[in-house]
Amino acid sequence: MEAIRAEGLARRFGEIAAVEGLNLRVAAGEIYGLVGPDGAGKSTTLRMLASILTPSAGHAWVAGYDVATQADQVKDHIAYMSQQFGLYGDLTVSENIEFYADLYGVPARGRAARIDELLGFSQMQPYRRRLAVNLSGGMKQKLQLICALIHTPQVLLLDEPTNGVDPVSRRDFWRVLYGLLRQGVAILVSTAYLDEAERCNRVGLLSAGRVFAEGTPAEVKRLMRGQVVELRTPRARQAAALLTAHLPGLSIALLGDRVHVATEDPQALISQARALLSAAGITLADVQVVEASLEDVFISVLGSAAEQAHA
Repeated sequence: MEAIRAEGLARRFGEIAAVEGLNLRVAAGEIYGLVGPDGAGKSTTLRMLASILTPSAGHAWVAGYDVATQADQVKDHIAYMSQQFGLYGDLTVSENIEFYADLYGVPARGRAARIDELLGFSQMQPYRRRLAVNLSGGMKQKLQLICALIHTPQVLLLDEPTNGVDPVSRRDFWRVLYGLLRQGVAILVSTAYLDEAERCNRVGLLSAGRVFAEGTPAEVKRLMRGQVVELRTPRARQAAALLTAHLPGLSIALLGDRVHVATEDPQALISQARALLSAAGITLADVQVVEASLEDVFISVLGSAAEQAHA
């Protein structure tokens, strides 16, 4: 069953098109990752689906309700979690949850059991008396999620929920999300973390308000042109800049102390890169052909789209 459906969805702010012609399908019991850089249109898309923003064009239905004409029904069946911490710092964990339970009209009968279930689910039981302001970033995000889930929504909309959260808390947060899938919740999550997108059932690569590629992580990876050569060096930033200047037309990504280059001829590229970097006094710790990551695919696909638009 489709929990989210969008057809030709668009939102403009004056002359700026934040989202343009977006089509989307998310099923119950599925995590769909909307992946893109800042300014790609991720937050605008989620706000339209949450009936916070009215679409400029197109149509969308969430839990079977039209986001433009049935906003109240949409809001009764969703939970929307924005990037900003939206809880009350001077209330404890339990008090925040009780407050949101009142807002959502959660009946008193069964409420305590639901709260205990969510606290246990997210491993937040030991912190129920702690003030929200004193929680770590990861705990604050989990508390927001608990408050969003207190009324058992059909659809969960998450806008970069782990932005700025430490790796351990990110892992715990995703463990909670996987648990929700078994309850049939549909989850649409926006993220700029490509490694997180690997955890989704399906992903859509978003740029300039348009989805340029969509599918399972494995399907999207197969869109990669050529193979990926990984160059490891302590001067990775300088190496990436040098290769970009001397090897135009190639997809080049900087990842910490590694540089990824997509090419149709890996051996020729390795020879060229060694010569260029050696001449610049940049030493290589390792060079190898590796499996493409979603980040490699994203850069490659966007490069192809830009070339087509320019043509």
